[in-house]
Amino acid sequence: MADMGAFREAVTAWAAGGPDGPARELATRLPVRAAVLLEGPSDVAAVNALAERRGRDLEAEGICVLAMGGAMSIGRYARLLGPPGLGLRLTGLCDERERSYYTRGLADADAGRPSFFVCAADLEDELIRALGVGRVHELVRAQGELRALRTFLNQPAQQRRPAQQQLRRFLGTKKGRKIHYGRVLVEALDADRVPAPLDDLLASL
Repeated sequence: MADMGAFREAVTAWAAGGPDGPARELATRLPVRAAVLLEGPSDVAAVNALAERRGRDLEAEGICVLAMGGAMSIGRYARLLGPPGLGLRLTGLCDERERSYYTRGLADADAGRPSFFVCAADLEDELIRALGVGRVHELVRAQGELRALRTFLNQPAQQRRPAQQQLRRFLGTKKGRKIHYGRVLVEALDADRVPAPLDDLLASL
């Protein structure tokens, strides 16, 4: 039985230069109505975690949450999935520093003006600010990584950075850590403390 995971794999292969047939067939069979374009898998983990908290099954709703492998891929994915390609509704998250790049990439792809919700630095930064540094330290401790965090914070390069930036950098120091904490941080949020870009994205779907 076809599922959204197979569709994501087919789109990723298509974006890498493979055939379009498998993605087109799956888009019709499932069916898929919208694509949430995100930079990386940690963003995917966060979006899926919030959807689950709110009792939503995005795949069952025909919504594909997809990691593009970086902001520079926005134009390519918009051409494949948006009006020039499969005709899906597009949305997603981008960082403030990438906003102009997204605008140009979407325009070059002739993808119209889809709504992308903007994070100040990135989604991890938004989540850390929403939770507070102290609460994130508690979560790191609960995950058994307090010792690793203390070792990281003792590095000379971290001494002058604000605590929030230190935590943000720590999440990116080990493969898979950002993905893991994408879910952990979202699950720890109070219902009224969800960062606006993430909250607005889910509300728009």
